[in-house]
Amino acid sequence: MIQSSSIIATARDEQGLSDQELRQVLQQTLASDKPLKRVLLIPPDYTRLHSGAGRITALYYQMLKDSCTVDILPALGTHEPMSREECQAFFGPDVPFEALLVHNWRTDVVKLGEVPAEFIRDVSEGLMSDPIDVEINKRLLDPSYDLILSIGQVVPHEVVGMANYSKNIFVGCGGSRMINSSHMLGAFYGLDRIMGRDVTPVRKVFDYAEAHFIQDLPLRYVLTVTTAVQGQVAIHGLFAGRSRSLFEAAVKMSQEKNLNFLDKPLQKVVVYLDEKEFKSTWLGNKAVYRTRMAIAKGGELIVLAPGVRKFGEDDQNDVLIRKYGYVGRENVINLIADHPDLQQNLSVAAHLIHGSSDDQFSITYAVAKLTRQEIEQVNFRYMPLDEALLRYPPEQLKDGWNRLPDGEEIFFVSNPALGLWADRSRFED
Repeated sequence: MIQSSSIIATARDEQGLSDQELRQVLQQTLASDKPLKRVLLIPPDYTRLHSGAGRITALYYQMLKDSCTVDILPALGTHEPMSREECQAFFGPDVPFEALLVHNWRTDVVKLGEVPAEFIRDVSEGLMSDPIDVEINKRLLDPSYDLILSIGQVVPHEVVGMANYSKNIFVGCGGSRMINSSHMLGAFYGLDRIMGRDVTPVRKVFDYAEAHFIQDLPLRYVLTVTTAVQGQVAIHGLFAGRSRSLFEAAVKMSQEKNLNFLDKPLQKVVVYLDEKEFKSTWLGNKAVYRTRMAIAKGGELIVLAPGVRKFGEDDQNDVLIRKYGYVGRENVINLIADHPDLQQNLSVAAHLIHGSSDDQFSITYAVAKLTRQEIEQVNFRYMPLDEALLRYPPEQLKDGWNRLPDGEEIFFVSNPALGLWADRSRFED
């Protein structure tokens, strides 16, 4: 249905929207009062493999490539650029690797203004008080673009509460100041107070920036809500337009589809990280923060991480993580006060908080591409991957409760990127 230039499409069944249904809806999002000569697509990168955004980007490309110039700028944020193989796996064979542009969060941005200090002090409850620069990739300001389509998945998120909408612009295509400060704001405020919720301090910052600095851009959001069973992605809803009410509708659906409530805390959780998707703890620590609200005090988390070969997504961040380790919120806050290298890299400091249990439960990484010394140096426990896979073979486990042959009971998560797991009472609190 179409409501005041907003488009909402919902699937009739659990199989999700078909390509034909998607194509019909996406065609409506291209409506314009003038011919489209140049279009910029902003999908997520390969780390959002199960977002459905690769499929949508490919459909847009097919619809537009013969009539106008189409550029694709993956919203990398601080992540590594996509490889040719990742492009093929994410978008399929019809999107050429040469169409992809690379966002550099340190060098490719221009400042539009700032979110004022008083606003930051208010939304952070006094935890932060410096203004935050609003920087975005300079390509978004190119007046030759007739339409900019920001494509992404609404799903629980550790920094902003629920991912996407303007986050795709201000973080995915943003600069170091916004990325660093927004991550630190969320970490200071507390993950358990943010994840799975719409209205959070970081979202308020993004809403302010959206309203004050990018209203003149020819921008439309195309938001998905998805689930994936055995790797098969189902797009349950597509929400397209500019209004925040669209995001709110997507949040409501995602809370229904992607929040997994449990009636008792979990003693032992095993999480599998697909080696094609998770190559660093920067990304792999989704296993930690997406389950932390479900794990009992004194419980255990084991992360099966065959692809994890480093800590940070770039070399500078990797060095800092190795230096300080995942030592918990209070320790990181104290470290920031005395160490300029963390003060200048607040997104790293935030990730150090995200990857810690704050001594509430143990975290064991089962790896083959990092050594015991490297893992223990950053404050995780180590397990050889072969040993872990022998005891917890992911292909033989089902999502949720499993009883092993020796009687041990575990809770298994096959992909932490797809949701949030929480003890119901803790989430409601």
